[in-house]
Parts: sequence; C-alpha cells; structure tokens
Amino acid sequence: MNSPSTGLSKVSNSTSESTPVAATSFLKKVMVRGDLEDLYDARDIAEVVFRTMRDMMPTEVSDRVAAELQGEAIAKGYPQGVATKDKALQNDVADLWRDTNPLVRFLSRVRPPLVIEPETFLFRIRQEAGLSNGVEPEVVIAAVFSAVKAELSQERIDEVTGFLPGTIKQMWRRA
Repeated sequence: MNSPSTGLSKVSNSTSESTPVAATSFLKKVMVRGDLEDLYDARDIAEVVFRTMRDMMPTEVSDRVAAELQGEAIAKGYPQGVATKDKALQNDVADLWRDTNPLVRFLSRVRPPLVIEPETFLFRIRQEAGLSNGVEPEVVIAAVFSAVKAELSQERIDEVTGFLPGTIKQMWRRA
C-alpha cells in the first residue's frame, strides 16, 4: 500500500508504549494487533474487512452498526502529541464502516445481502486489502474485529454475529 510520507508512516508496533493499547485509537489498535507497518495499512484493511462484513448484512443492520461507531479513527494527538493534518487518517470509524469511496457506499446500500463463505471472506481480504508479504488475513481480520467490537454494544455485537459464516464467526467471537 502506498503511504503518503507524513512522518506517520512508520510507528512502533510495541504495546509497551506510554498509552495502553485499550486506550489508543481504533486504527492504532488495528495496526498494533495486526502487526502492520503503518496507519494507512490499518485504514485500508479495516475498510476491506468492513466492506466484506457489510456485504453480508441488510442495510438497516449496517446502519445500526454505523450509528454506534462514532469517534475519530485516530486520536487528534497521535502520535505522542503530534497532531496529524492528513485528512486520510482523520476519518470517523463510522466513515470507515460506511466506506470512504462514495460509489462503493452507494452500491452497499442498494444491493441485497450476499452469502459469503469463510474461504471467500479470507480471499477477499487477501486480494483487496493489499496485504504485505508475511501478513496473514486471519491476523488482520482478528485485529479489526477486536478493535471494532470495543466500539460496539453487546446487542450490536450479537447482531453482527448472526451474519458471519463459520470460521469467520468463530474469529469474531474470539476477538
């Protein structure tokens, strides 16, 4: 993935930073837990995982998830008190869920839910997320699942569970 050079592209993946992982931003959680190189990878991967999840849900369920995903995807003071002016990293988590691409966002609203098998789910992440060599789709999916579940109510978590297939549902439950 191509990252603009803003000085934010390479950040320590260590969880022993001054702020605990649970208190960090959504994208930072995805980056750290997914063992990713940068926030741009975390954003791009989260969008693909969200798109794949959303494709299996009716629009009204997707809208309920989006309503709960409020808050900036990265903290204003990231990293270590340095504010980012990069608009690509200032998306709301709900915007990532809805998809930042307007055409994809529109199509998601008008098409019926898809039946996606676990192997297809993994294939889509492998193909569409542009994973770096050595990055396994299961690891980044679990990272996104863990970060997004921290933002959702138990009711919404349970609702999403009903739309996920087989091993993907198991990954969701474990996250």
